[in-house]
Amino acid sequence: MITTPNLIALLTANLTPVRRLRPLACACRWLILATVVLGLLAVSQGLRPDLLQRLRQVDFVVGLAGMAGTGILAAVAAFMLSLPDRSRLWLLLPAPALLTWLATIGYQCLTRWISFGPDGFRPDETAKCFATVVLASLPLFLAMLWMLRHAAPLRPTAATLAASLAVAGLTAAALSLFHALDASVMILIWNLGTAALLVGLGSLLGRHMLSRAAG
Repeated sequence: MITTPNLIALLTANLTPVRRLRPLACACRWLILATVVLGLLAVSQGLRPDLLQRLRQVDFVVGLAGMAGTGILAAVAAFMLSLPDRSRLWLLLPAPALLTWLATIGYQCLTRWISFGPDGFRPDETAKCFATVVLASLPLFLAMLWMLRHAAPLRPTAATLAASLAVAGLTAAALSLFHALDASVMILIWNLGTAALLVGLGSLLGRHMLSRAAG
């Protein structure tokens, strides 16, 4: 019969060290990815012609800071929430920046989806805006979910909400540099709607649904 000390020694003989999760490092890696993706999109689209003029306007600069701040702080919050020993209050980290962004929000991208001209019906600026929003935000959202796949079963609502805010904030900040119309409302509807859908499906189909979807 094996003794307790020998059993402990046997069980611990071949253990490998567990790499400690560093949420700030994870947030930085995702932010670098977001910068590359959105930067490539900006290069393909080109900067808006009135950008220098808009950067002289206080409301535009404040809104831009609110968008970027929401994205950065929400990314940090998402990875902080991925650790079981961290407080759920980390979800409030992007709140000041989000409120600043909401104070300068616009509705320009929700006005017209289709226009009628000599050639018949064609997608208008709103449809093009929505396509750009999806193209910019979807890969970042999927990347964030994959990085948070182990946290999803622990705090699915908080982690997914923070992830969606991170994507929304950075996407809105990038689009404001090369897209003439304010797409804030559309970006929030798309990202928060996607997050709500995932959380809802996770509640219906089981606790591990989000981790499977992300993995």
